[in-house]
Amino acid sequence: MSVTNGKARSAKRNGTAFLEISSLDLHYGPVQALRDISIRVGEGEVVALLGANGAGKTSTLRAISGMVAPSAGDIRFQGSSIASSPAHRVVRLGISHVPEGRELFPTLAVEENLRLGFWPQRGTADYKAALDHVYGVFPRLGERRKQAAGTMSGGEQQMLVFGRALMSSPKLLLVDEMSLGLAPLVVKTLFDVVERINAEGTSVVIVEQFVHLALRHSHRAYVLSKGQVVLEAASKDLENDPKLTAAYLGGAEGHIEEGPPSTKKRKARRS
Repeated sequence: MSVTNGKARSAKRNGTAFLEISSLDLHYGPVQALRDISIRVGEGEVVALLGANGAGKTSTLRAISGMVAPSAGDIRFQGSSIASSPAHRVVRLGISHVPEGRELFPTLAVEENLRLGFWPQRGTADYKAALDHVYGVFPRLGERRKQAAGTMSGGEQQMLVFGRALMSSPKLLLVDEMSLGLAPLVVKTLFDVVERINAEGTSVVIVEQFVHLALRHSHRAYVLSKGQVVLEAASKDLENDPKLTAAYLGGAEGHIEEGPPSTKKRKARRS
């Protein structure tokens, strides 16, 4: 299955810059994580960020969502700069983040965790509509709505993190390593959800360890290495060129697996 949304195809043709990152640098203290990053996402597009561990993928998402402030450069969303904007403002502008590592409030019930993803300024009717939408996307969460999040399986917790991000009805969704440690059936469900929300009009930037899945479910891809963009291409072109994929995603910096996801839990790593 691959993304075939007509709106997304139109966005690619007209070159609309829904999100535009220009010459972005990012430091963690003395360590430079991103160097002169430039990335564009069209309205309705799914864009994959690929690269070995430590390439700068997660740092890019964190900069977009306001979790860290860039050292230089700009991030523009729908024409306005959001560089260094606080995370709560970024969410209200229409950007939601599904973070790596399934960060939840384990003692709170499923529905309480979902409520935390909703804007308190919006009305009760909007809250119910958002909740119904999430339960429609993830029926399992509806079945577990009163259950403590920490007692659910890893796959159910990942659905909850995803659902919490959808509670704000985002225009742009940032998804970071959602397949980590999950069974193949759960991974398929989550990628089906990515395709579904993209068909509903949401743009998506996805970081994913399983390269073949990321390419199959995206329109374009950027490959990062040592904090820099080293390649930009249509996803289908990368998917059909295994030598090119291996050259940028394997070798000395570490190989990114392209086989089916294992049910064995993998340790999450920050890029």
